[in-house]
Amino acid sequence: QVQLVESGGGLVQPGGSLRLSCAASGSIFSINVMGWYRQAPGKQREMVAGMHNGGNTNYADSVKGRFTISRENAKNTVYLQMNSLKPEDTAVYYCWYWSPSTGDYWGQGTQVTVSS
Repeated sequence: QVQLVESGGGLVQPGGSLRLSCAASGSIFSINVMGWYRQAPGKQREMVAGMHNGGNTNYADSVKGRFTISRENAKNTVYLQMNSLKPEDTAVYYCWYWSPSTGDYWGQGTQVTVSS
């Protein structure tokens, strides 16, 4: 079992910034991927960014150049720095963990609202 605890969501004006954090605990495998998905009302959940513990990253085209994912492997923590936020970034953001031994785990979700 893997537990994921997220923090950092909230309300921000267009053009603003937010930083999400997610700490993993439990059965953490030495090889894993952590990242973020989001789901807006009436839409499917989509991948935002992911990062292998070895350092490789992947971003959705819609956030490239604006969002940055990073990790502190010693703390099993992943971050998502979100800059130049747009109203269309409004969604519930879910932390995600995957390893070959455990499969997928999800956080409880944190709301990000971009509005003036």
